[in-house]
Amino acid sequence: MGAFDAYVRLEGLLSGRIVCDEPLARHTTYRIGGPADLYAECETLADLSLLIEVLAEEEVPWTVIGRGSNLLVADEGYRGAAIVLGREFSRLDFHGFDQLPQGEPLPASVLVTAGAALPLSRLVQAAFGLGLAGLEFAVGTPGTVGGAARMNAGTASSWFGSVVDSVTVFIPGQGLCIFAAEEIEWGYRSSSLPADGIIVELVVRLAPSDKMMLHAAMEAGLKRRRASQPLSLPSCGSVFKGAGGTSAGELIESCGLKGCSCGGAEISPVHANFIVNNGNATAQDVLSLMKLARDKVREKHGVELQPEVRFLGFSD
Repeated sequence: MGAFDAYVRLEGLLSGRIVCDEPLARHTTYRIGGPADLYAECETLADLSLLIEVLAEEEVPWTVIGRGSNLLVADEGYRGAAIVLGREFSRLDFHGFDQLPQGEPLPASVLVTAGAALPLSRLVQAAFGLGLAGLEFAVGTPGTVGGAARMNAGTASSWFGSVVDSVTVFIPGQGLCIFAAEEIEWGYRSSSLPADGIIVELVVRLAPSDKMMLHAAMEAGLKRRRASQPLSLPSCGSVFKGAGGTSAGELIESCGLKGCSCGGAEISPVHANFIVNNGNATAQDVLSLMKLARDKVREKHGVELQPEVRFLGFSD
């Protein structure tokens, strides 16, 4: 039993791509990581259901990697299946609001259905194009809609969970389950959605607003990101969560660590909570800098930094 046996059973049955030993550096924003034993793209819910069933029978661990924007993969790779959701999970439906005749009275709120694999940037831009408010804080944020729900993406003052109406999750052995927003505990960079479930779709509630005001808010947000984040280099975004009411970046910067490097990885001179890949960084390089930052912050401030980045393929 194993990944290769699962591959043999699934080859030709999935509508998406399925391969063995796929380098995950191709599928993460860090551009770091060894191969996954199995890599599968599921275009439909039927694909996903079959894949999960076969992986369970072959005792192959799995994870959904989305667009790999918050992921550090071990240099040795991942001894399991990396799953990417495709076409059926990328739909976007404004339920007729986008076809509302000019001059028609606007509703107080609009429900928007988005597939979990839809890039968050596409949802943000589509909402802006229709003059819908609620997602301005997410402008420039990488990743998928599903990932944004899973980790309750956002800023210090605004977060994704605040606009969610419901989330549909595929739970192995159970099928599809719908969670209303009020059933979900939204925390700092976290949600109470089932850890063993796969988010497949969600509904957000937005409000009609003035497009000029939305444009100004989004431009201001983009300007702040460009000025304060190293967007030109591969990274996973913020490496650590804030702690004790202070941002992780401020704590790390206070230890004089901006610009420190290990191999091809560097604590960004622009933002200390970003560890960037200067071209040939390894996962071990990144881990070394994370350890340095945690040790120095603990030593100076007595604060234990907690990772925000997800780890895949590491033994501990």
